Amino acid sequence: MATRWRLKTIQAFDRARLRRWHAKHSGLSLDPEASTNFASSHFALAPGARLEIGPRVYTERRAHGVHISVAEGASVEIGADTWLRSDIAPVIIFAFPGATIRIGREGFLNGCHLSGKAGLAIGNRVWIGPGSRVFDADQHDLAADRPEQVAPVTIGDHCWIASDVTVLRGVEIGEQCVVGTRALVTKSLPPHTLAVGNPARPAGTISDRSEVPI
Repeated sequence: MATRWRLKTIQAFDRARLRRWHAKHSGLSLDPEASTNFASSHFALAPGARLEIGPRVYTERRAHGVHISVAEGASVEIGADTWLRSDIAPVIIFAFPGATIRIGREGFLNGCHLSGKAGLAIGNRVWIGPGSRVFDADQHDLAADRPEQVAPVTIGDHCWIASDVTVLRGVEIGEQCVVGTRALVTKSLPPHTLAVGNPARPAGTISDRSEVPI
């Protein structure tokens, strides 16, 4: 009974904190069914930014276990029933000015880093493992005469991006692909591809992943 009341007290405190965030950030939309544990996350929303967290999106109650930064005119959408798992490493999502990051339903983001300067489109039931990174830009100019290049990234439904994978700008990963640990994805992959290596190359085919449990 004491544990139950303690949990209820913590949840009430977290709900109050989330309400204060709503009042402070007009661009923040947190569904009432989303986890109250987001009160321990870190949100940085610039003027004109939009962050939408859908129903039954979960995370652990860990200080700064989730860090979401949304710059001017950018937007981040996280679909229903997605788990932002932060007990192995923080989940970091950074949308630069004007960028759009969309994460579909039933996703599993496990200690990964998403960075968008143009746009990231991540489908339904996509798993992204610990230490993995998805970038749609070079991040810096290569030299005075070689400016940074930016190109959107798309990851199709039911994909599994394993641990310590890096996905670079302009890549399209077709639905139901699996990318092996420590791969570097520099080129697009057709649907149902198993890809491994640095740079990542097709190493086989993947059958139906649509019903595979986490």
